[in-house]
Amino acid sequence: MTAYVETFAEALPTKERIAEVRAELEAAGVEYVLSSWIDLFGIPKTKPVPMSDFEKLCMGKGPQFAVHSISYVPELSPADSDQVMVPDLDAVYICPWDKSMAIIFADLFWEDKPYNVCPRQALKRAIQDGAKAGYVGYAGIEPEFIAMRFDENGKPVKAIDDETGTNTTSRRQAFGYDVEHSIDSMPFLKDMIDILEDLGWNVHDVVAEGAYSQFELDFHYTDLLEMADRLVFLRILLKEVAKNHGMFITFMPKPTIGDWRSGAHINLSMQTTDNPGVNLFGSDENGWSDESRYAVGGLMAHAEALTAITCPTVNSYNGLVPLVGGFEGGTVTWAPTNITYGYNNRSAQFRLPQSRYCIENRAADMCMNVYLALGMSLTAAVKGIVNKIEPGPATDRDLYEMTKEEFEELGIRRLPRNLMAATEALREDDLAQSVLGATMHKSYLAYKVDEWERYHQAVTDWEVQEYLRLY
Repeated sequence: MTAYVETFAEALPTKERIAEVRAELEAAGVEYVLSSWIDLFGIPKTKPVPMSDFEKLCMGKGPQFAVHSISYVPELSPADSDQVMVPDLDAVYICPWDKSMAIIFADLFWEDKPYNVCPRQALKRAIQDGAKAGYVGYAGIEPEFIAMRFDENGKPVKAIDDETGTNTTSRRQAFGYDVEHSIDSMPFLKDMIDILEDLGWNVHDVVAEGAYSQFELDFHYTDLLEMADRLVFLRILLKEVAKNHGMFITFMPKPTIGDWRSGAHINLSMQTTDNPGVNLFGSDENGWSDESRYAVGGLMAHAEALTAITCPTVNSYNGLVPLVGGFEGGTVTWAPTNITYGYNNRSAQFRLPQSRYCIENRAADMCMNVYLALGMSLTAAVKGIVNKIEPGPATDRDLYEMTKEEFEELGIRRLPRNLMAATEALREDDLAQSVLGATMHKSYLAYKVDEWERYHQAVTDWEVQEYLRLY
């Protein structure tokens, strides 16, 4: 992993490293390079170049970008300098669906300094600050998504055994873990498993999830920057492989009322810089450590603001509810609803799993800017450990069954109920301002307020059905 640096010149790779990576790419048959920077919302952007321009690209003499013209960051004007990207030669991914191409993740610079609206730079800075305090973060992420296709009328429908609109729709969660549905899905899933194994990501399993045509891919954890890059590459990869099967992928958390929410749980663990390889949060011999408890305390202290990043859309909050009428499988969602933690408690925001020593943040989905999410998670956890922030007692009860009075008595806060509430928390959070920086913090807030206002002005089918004839 390349370190965070303060100047453009320090970021440039050596000629030897450039030659080494070029030789590897040419030996693999790569002809085109998509050096990709990350925008405010975690989406990769690029200008493809031929391999003949590889050296120029690596030295920051390749394509430049007017990032401020397309990424909702209006702090610069049309008269200002463009941004320059420097490829990270430790973040090279040959595209399995077309091995003539490679994606290399890059960092943005502006007028010789790290660009202040570059989420990848923000994560690298958070990693550096954590290391200065003596801590290193690792993460695994559980990506969930729904595979869809267009029917003969051009309507989007579930790609695998869509039961919606029939008279035989089951409310018994027929899709989740089902062997027949898993077999039906294997032409697509086999491609994904083989690709991820070839990439060395150590796939543990694939899961037919609760909603029809919903899946989860579980692969091994790694350091925070590599995990962020992997998740972005995985989103690209899933979409490209799905196209080969006549499908498309949606990461929208809640496409319909009856669907189970698609999440992307963040599993955070930590080590110390002077004791690498040893999980700070616990071991089978000693159980959960004091540091794991303090890290939870830090995360809980900034939970609302963190949720504005990890659950970043209006639609995200449709899934953070306890009960849903007409739900596939019953009424209970298994989604987090309250800011607390528990030992293997899936109704809490933070779960301490029975199978591993990490802190699982269940209030996260695939729409998040994963660089900002991991940067904030690490910084909050480090703050908790350094300041020994106590999270209070664990909540090892079904939160869906608890009353408002019980929550108040125990001091348990509700997760933000909508994007605007989360955004207002983000506005006031000092840790978020530090991790994002003043300019990116302001830009992110401005867009999310606009997103909420545009949504809030829309008239939905539900409103028409509820009110049109009643009043």
